[in-house]
Amino acid sequence: MERSELLGRIDHTQLKAVCTWEDIRKLCDEALLYHTASVCIPPAYVKEATQTYGEKLNICTVIGFPLGYQTTASKVFEAKDAIANGAKEIDMVIHIGAVKSGRYEKVEEEIKALKEAVGDHILKVIIETCYLTEEEKIRLCQIVTRAGADYIKTSTGFGTGGAVMEDILLFKQHIGGQVKIKAAGGVKTLQDMEDFVNAGCSRIGTSSGVSMIVGE
Repeated sequence: MERSELLGRIDHTQLKAVCTWEDIRKLCDEALLYHTASVCIPPAYVKEATQTYGEKLNICTVIGFPLGYQTTASKVFEAKDAIANGAKEIDMVIHIGAVKSGRYEKVEEEIKALKEAVGDHILKVIIETCYLTEEEKIRLCQIVTRAGADYIKTSTGFGTGGAVMEDILLFKQHIGGQVKIKAAGGVKTLQDMEDFVNAGCSRIGTSSGVSMIVGE
């Protein structure tokens, strides 16, 4: 697979609690140099990144991250604030406890509310597969589809596990035609990235993808 094709699928990510503005600047500079799909950064840095890089950079941020159990109202506020500050893509974490309680309608309502809040901007829904049964994953594929989200995403990278091929193949069987797939968490090698892209992932979330591809 061509290097440029892989780089164009990467959400170049820095979400550590201790990341500084200098870390974010380095990430953004690499994204511009290597033409990654986006940078995925904490909400607190979105406005500054927008002011620094403008329309040259596709900025993604995370909402309800990493645990997902904030109220829907707070997630909607976070998302609207992020869009106002210049984010073009939103990666939201579902309320996993609601799934475990069988309250699927609450999860669907929340995703719909977030999609309404972000409008034409891309919404990716993180379902945190490491905590879910196969039945729950299938239900969430259906919910993400009905709610109108643009992507289903495997993981935050902060859970007990990340993306695995079995989940990507399961997603492909159960998502609607308009929903794309993002693999994130535990993508550690160039072969991992190629395998996930070849399996149907439109995006790869990783903090080390650029260094793996360009060897820096």
